[in-house]
Amino acid sequence: MSMQSTLPEQPLPPWRRAVLKVGSNLLAADGGGLTPRFAEALASFMASSHAGGRQVVLVSSGAVAAGRALLHARASAGRDLAARQAMASLGQAPMIGLWQSLSARPVAQVLLTHDDLRNRRRYLNARATLLGLLALDAVPVVNENDTVAVDELKLGDNDNLAAIVAALVDADLLLIASDVDALYTADPRRDPAATPIAQADAVTPALMAMAGGSGSIVGTGGMRTKLEAAEKAGAAGIPTALFDGRNTATVQALAQGQLRGTLIHAPHTRMQARKYWLLHAPASSGRIRIDAGAARALSHGHASLLPGGILAAEGEFQRGDLVEIIDASERRIARGLSQYAAVEVRRLAGRHSREIETLLGYSHGTEVVHRDDLANMPDRLEPAA
Repeated sequence: MSMQSTLPEQPLPPWRRAVLKVGSNLLAADGGGLTPRFAEALASFMASSHAGGRQVVLVSSGAVAAGRALLHARASAGRDLAARQAMASLGQAPMIGLWQSLSARPVAQVLLTHDDLRNRRRYLNARATLLGLLALDAVPVVNENDTVAVDELKLGDNDNLAAIVAALVDADLLLIASDVDALYTADPRRDPAATPIAQADAVTPALMAMAGGSGSIVGTGGMRTKLEAAEKAGAAGIPTALFDGRNTATVQALAQGQLRGTLIHAPHTRMQARKYWLLHAPASSGRIRIDAGAARALSHGHASLLPGGILAAEGEFQRGDLVEIIDASERRIARGLSQYAAVEVRRLAGRHSREIETLLGYSHGTEVVHRDDLANMPDRLEPAA
């Protein structure tokens, strides 16, 4: 549903580098194979941006939809995760081929997994690759590696992936193309009284309550994941623009610096890049439970996590893994890189730092999580599941 006549045209924030996320619903033809129908205008926008000295990183969905179309009649035979992963594998080449057919510049595929974003070294390697491709005037096309990534196929994570990529490459703007022209006060497909929202200062609980689920049979995301992405981008000081990628005039207006859609502003101050990564990169399944004294110390933002404040290590994680730190009431306190594996943390729990070498026979340092590798969680977060 579109209500373009009620949406004012507004200037986009100044930008030199942007991440553009395009959903499956803009690339699949009536739930079938890929079509250039809406992709052409988006590709033209990227080309004109490049001609103007700007850089665009593309985060594109569509691989599963393309793979399903290749299977034709057999597509309905497998709806489990393995079948969807197989369809993603089949569809990667057609999806990249579609964008290459619409671009005069070389297109480069970059597949990322949660492990690439969780591991600091691989995270920085991915950053170097993307910036290198931009320096070569190539068009980076990023996608979650659906063939092995379980969470992407369940959660429609490409919106959130786009926000992480925006921070990864120091983007000035996150652009999310959808089949809805803006964020509405309610689902416009169900509520005729729904009205579009032109601007929002931040992603609030009230704003999140307006978001619905997935609106497409080929996509796995919805407006909620787009707001989650806007919140992540905003934490890195990056504003987000939501717009209708089906409307040629709307896409053409972007090239002129004008938005017909919803602009979600970012905080004035940027979060330190490392702290941002610690808060938003996928964490391991393990957690460290701490006592009230350690929770108070960490909340001031200048303390490391020492063995004496640890109550337990839950689940499994290795040295260098990103873990969540919780208190006795299951409240998320912080996230950080553990200097010790879970089995080691269990042996160190409640002990003094000077006992580390005696207990383990070696030492990686007096802190389990150093303050430079730790980021406090926002106060509004709910208790851990």
